[in-house]
Amino acid sequence: MFFILLILLSVPSNCIVLSQKISTFRKLYLPTTSVGPESITFDSLGRGPYTGISDGRIVRYDEHTTGFVDFAYTSRNRSKALCDGTNDPALRPICGRPLGIEFFHRKNMLFIADAFLGLFVVGPNGGLATGLATAAEGTPFRFLNGLSVDQHTGDVYFTDFSSKFLQSQILDAIAANDSTGRLLKYDCRSKKVRVLLSGLSGANGVAISSDRSYLLVAETIAYRTRRFWLRGTRAFTSEVVAKFPGRPDNIKRAPSGDFWVAVNIPRTEVPSSVPAEIRINGAGGNLQTLPLDQYYNTTVSELLQRGSRYYAGSAQADFVGVFNT
Repeated sequence: MFFILLILLSVPSNCIVLSQKISTFRKLYLPTTSVGPESITFDSLGRGPYTGISDGRIVRYDEHTTGFVDFAYTSRNRSKALCDGTNDPALRPICGRPLGIEFFHRKNMLFIADAFLGLFVVGPNGGLATGLATAAEGTPFRFLNGLSVDQHTGDVYFTDFSSKFLQSQILDAIAANDSTGRLLKYDCRSKKVRVLLSGLSGANGVAISSDRSYLLVAETIAYRTRRFWLRGTRAFTSEVVAKFPGRPDNIKRAPSGDFWVAVNIPRTEVPSSVPAEIRINGAGGNLQTLPLDQYYNTTVSELLQRGSRYYAGSAQADFVGVFNT
């Protein structure tokens, strides 16, 4: 088990820490035997939530029909008979494993970071996604993870957790204290991928600031979040802005401009941990925590806030959590 924190980071660096209780909690169950709603997004029409699951599908929730319905997939070799409902890591190179997902709202195009197959995009009608990249500057992707779209340009910022280890080898990467992760940029005009930052310790969640001046990127293995400057006098430099008592996962920008970080904190009394979301600012100030261990006995991967409603993902749960505070 994990002590799950949802941490809210904001700018400037305030240190007002609030622990809020959840007033309502609802579970949107995935298709039968499916698990792992890692990342969550909504399209430009407000439909959703969309999420990628462990059997390779991206599904969309439709409350007017049967709940989650198939929307897209990344592998042209994917077979519904073989893949639907599976959680077998050995099948993920065949079935795909979408992790970070986000829409470019101007064109209603969904960008997808598939842990095994690369960077993809799919249109508003879904179906088989189009591959965009499988390598950066001569080095193949090994374990794509987080993703954030610049809503002004359509450029995509994403992470490669490690240049040595696959997603199925994540425990080996942690044990080796791997620091070969990369922060990457896909330029939608040139169609090329550029390495912005290398040497990251488990490059995971990434989010662009509201003014587009910097990115926050989580380093899971190093228990920290780093800020990478995109413009200004500090452009293309980075610094550590927050350290956590647990391993940070995905990062999502809140409507306020702050950032929600999923942090899974190891318990000290037993070999387990407690999941929570923490709201921080761009300079690393801890503003708010939302403990979720009452609802998740494993881990949380992401928190997406839409108004007063929150949507929580998990790499191991069979549902998307929806709640208000």
